[in-house]
Amino acid sequence: MIKNFFAALLFVLLLSGSALALEFSADFAIMTRDHGKTSGKMYAKQNKFRMDFRNQEEVSAINRADKKIIWNVMHKEKMYIEMPYNQENKPRVEEKFEGEIERKLVGKETIDGHPTEKYLITYITNETKQQVYQWLATDISFPIKTAAVDGSWVQEYKNIKIGSQPDSLFEVPAGYQKFQFQMPGGMNFKTK
Repeated sequence: MIKNFFAALLFVLLLSGSALALEFSADFAIMTRDHGKTSGKMYAKQNKFRMDFRNQEEVSAINRADKKIIWNVMHKEKMYIEMPYNQENKPRVEEKFEGEIERKLVGKETIDGHPTEKYLITYITNETKQQVYQWLATDISFPIKTAAVDGSWVQEYKNIKIGSQPDSLFEVPAGYQKFQFQMPGGMNFKTK
């Protein structure tokens, strides 16, 4: 369970093209050849980001850049794991990809009611050239769909609702216990 959760979380954090200055909620779906489909609900507020996953387990990832903390919340167990906020794994705050070397407008489409400009983006990661398509919603300046050109993954946002999000969404629920583990030399788990 924890392995699948962290794999999905890492994928989402690395690929999120969310304009986090925008306060909103949205449904998301990520499809990959290797891991199938991950879907859920996300919420964003300045320096705060939450994703609720709708797969086998009910889990949430709460990224608090303002507190330099990430909480991975396991609702069934009423527990959470606290990790230090890593600047390298923060959700993207702009449409531009890290390592982007070219962006070419290739068309216009309407997706989930939003007019979009479709771009072919070339970027370099780990010394390898990659290409993705990105559909940037021009009415809200938000990339609502991104897909690898080779078809290996697709990330899409739907039902985007712009507006204030309650602060309580970005806190660990009351009564949940902190779960700690140490990786070197084997895993030692303990609750606090």
